[in-house]
Amino acid sequence: MLNIAIIGAGLSGLTAANILREHANVTVFDKAKGPSGRLATRRADPYGFDHGCQFFSAKSSAFQDFLAPMLRDGVLKCWNATFVEIENRQITKSRQWDAQKPHYVGSPSMNAVGKYLSQGLNIVLGTAVTTVGKTPTGWLLRDDIGQELGQFDWVISAIPAQQAAKIWPGDTSFYGKIKTAKMEGCFTLMLGFEAGISLDYQAALVRDEDISWISVNSSKPDRNAAASLLVHSTNSWATQHDNMDRNDALQYLLEQVSLVIGQDLSHADHKAIHQWRYANCKKRSGATHFIDHDSRSGACGDWLIRGRAEAAFTSGFSIAQDILSRL
Repeated sequence: MLNIAIIGAGLSGLTAANILREHANVTVFDKAKGPSGRLATRRADPYGFDHGCQFFSAKSSAFQDFLAPMLRDGVLKCWNATFVEIENRQITKSRQWDAQKPHYVGSPSMNAVGKYLSQGLNIVLGTAVTTVGKTPTGWLLRDDIGQELGQFDWVISAIPAQQAAKIWPGDTSFYGKIKTAKMEGCFTLMLGFEAGISLDYQAALVRDEDISWISVNSSKPDRNAAASLLVHSTNSWATQHDNMDRNDALQYLLEQVSLVIGQDLSHADHKAIHQWRYANCKKRSGATHFIDHDSRSGACGDWLIRGRAEAAFTSGFSIAQDILSRL
């Protein structure tokens, strides 16, 4: 059987791995301690935060079919939140999410999705692939200290474009396309409250501020009862302040969310911040993935389509099907 390496254990890489596993020996590498990518969860007992992707929907039948086993097994549940839009620090729209147009979250946390999709896969965690080198018989991967990670017939990168451009050789056929693709950053503020927090909604899209999203994370299904609030900065603000001191960013975003909701949140019992340097991208048209059948190499990820979970699935699904069509 062919040996295939997939770099990145986010939704795109895990999707491709699950499709290819029946036809090849697949090894998934990721620099993180656990799978999931931006379907991520951070815990600070008694608080929990989905500090990456907040929820996702499924429009295509392929994605709906892919999610069906997770819904059946309770790994995914609907988040029936009261959702509002805030403009000029006033609620301008409000609606109730329900099962008619489901908004899915992992249960009991968002990273449950990655854990579920990782079952039965050969995943090497805590390992940063920094070099992908062509050999006479295939590809050789090395980590950040130069250690060989193995020889492979196929290599697929399923990581953000800026990271992929650092590991692929410059003469790779799709290198130029990866090099020009960009993803924007995001700062995530995480707040925990022993005494709870009082809001008339559980999720909010914020306009014309330096923050773009507010959610009561603890309102999601099967979460810890301890009140947790999560705030995303805008992509543009995060990109402009990429090198900002983390504590300064935390204080600034804490002040901004306090102003937006009209409550001083400085009394939070838990305060933390996370920086995503590659969090989102604008909608793109064109290829869902890049592939070179001659050299047996390819790249996938949501950045090829749009910064959404379904885009990540679509990209991973399409590159796997493309490879299978030639096997």
